[in-house]
Amino acid sequence: MWRNLGLCLALLTAMLSLPAQAEKTAEDYINYIELKPFVTNFGGPGKVRFLKAEVTIQVEDPAAHHAVNAHMAHIRNDLVFLFSAVEEDQVGSVAAQQVLAEKALSAVQQLLKEETGQTHVSDLFFTSFVTQ
Repeated sequence: MWRNLGLCLALLTAMLSLPAQAEKTAEDYINYIELKPFVTNFGGPGKVRFLKAEVTIQVEDPAAHHAVNAHMAHIRNDLVFLFSAVEEDQVGSVAAQQVLAEKALSAVQQLLKEETGQTHVSDLFFTSFVTQ
């Protein structure tokens, strides 16, 4: 009999904590949006150079996820222009690529701020970065 009472108490405790867990999940929302790979030439006149970058954007709420998806074409356009304007020394090292990722994040945040009034995006990562 005590065994069943213990099980009932455990179930009751679990059921009472569900609303608190749901609230915590909503506050801790983090999602990643993978963009299709970018392939562009870069470096200006002279030798033709190519850059291929796979980009992932981090958002922290469903509204941000929706805003990024709603403005995806504009985001991709601005990132293609950013990537095509870089010089060889701006992509030649991991530190330089990190600086480029920060510029890309800033560009996406600025675009979303102009379009929606909020920056929405908390981070931007290169999941793959190849130059040739």
